[in-house]
Amino acid sequence: MNSKISMSRRHFLRTAAMAATMAGFGGSLAAFAQEATPTVMPELPPPPAPGPIDLEAAGGMDALIEAARAEGALTTTALPNDWANYGETKTVFFEKYPFLEYTDLTPDASSAEEIEQIRANAGNSGPQNPDVIDVGFVWGDQAKAEGLLQPYKVAGWDTIPDALKDPEGYWYGDYYGTMAFEVNVDAVPFVPQDWNDLLDPRLKGLIAIGDPVAASQSAHAVWAASVADGGTIDEPEKGIAFFKALAESGNLVPTAFAPAQLVSGELPITLRWDYNALANRDNNAETANIEVVYPKSGSIAGVYLCAINAYAPRPNAARLWMEFVYSDEGQLIWLEGYAKPVRFDDLLEREVIPQELLDKLPVADVEVSFPALDQLTSGLQYIRDNWASEVGITYAES
Repeated sequence: MNSKISMSRRHFLRTAAMAATMAGFGGSLAAFAQEATPTVMPELPPPPAPGPIDLEAAGGMDALIEAARAEGALTTTALPNDWANYGETKTVFFEKYPFLEYTDLTPDASSAEEIEQIRANAGNSGPQNPDVIDVGFVWGDQAKAEGLLQPYKVAGWDTIPDALKDPEGYWYGDYYGTMAFEVNVDAVPFVPQDWNDLLDPRLKGLIAIGDPVAASQSAHAVWAASVADGGTIDEPEKGIAFFKALAESGNLVPTAFAPAQLVSGELPITLRWDYNALANRDNNAETANIEVVYPKSGSIAGVYLCAINAYAPRPNAARLWMEFVYSDEGQLIWLEGYAKPVRFDDLLEREVIPQELLDKLPVADVEVSFPALDQLTSGLQYIRDNWASEVGITYAES
């Protein structure tokens, strides 16, 4: 079963590990609903033998830095600057290790596309082969089973909840978010506080989301609506029915959401991960009055994960990257961008998080559902399969 957690300023974040454990975990915000996984996998060359399993086996941090220096480069993929504060993460990391030439490969790629990049470039030593990936939780075991990942346990391994990591170190959760309404207050007649408020006729033509068939974030937005009127995430059909009514009312427009349209007031309401919405609010504070609302009836949350490509041409640079993003410094950078880091409980217990950072975290008192893996797989697939036929909206390819 899924677990439900009530959010407060601190519990909003602390529940990441707890909810995962209670759920037996699924809690993943995979980009599962982005592209169908190929049914016939290409035969790949055997990957190189795995390298050192942890920092001690690598000879310590100084030795790892020198090994990464010898490789001289790092390629990441699907890390847009405005997602989970990755712009700051990349800036700080490459300022710290300026000897690494950086390739920022396809920042807006989906999780499915990240996996395909590994397959397509297996054995390729060029910069188009990603060294590390950040993907939805459902992709972890699949990629491991296909032999696409290599194990490595970061120095903070023991502080990552067991339910959020592969025991052999092939992948581990990095951060999570919660689905929320993002509203340009000055461009709407009122600020919706719950799901049924979105059906108000005064909001006609004011709501937009991305394509739920092509984007995980939008698929989760539709799924989250299942909790309206006492429903649960075991009933994804209720999410589809809600968005069908939203489309028929004219409130939901058949146009894909773009942050600039929300800021300008052209399309002033969307649904997306809170860390993206909150960051957009902060980044545009001087030009737009944006409010982020957690719907009173409840919402949905989940986790992304990081892993090292089994075919990484620069595996030591990849290990150095992993050490950084799972260090206290790296975890705090995610938290500064409102993404809830997987080591939050440990950081809080050791009083590592600055009080001013804790004080700026969102305040909410709503129930948040963390799907188990079977729910995640079936729920997102249901949204994907029924969106166009039931809701009647299709989005032009970009």
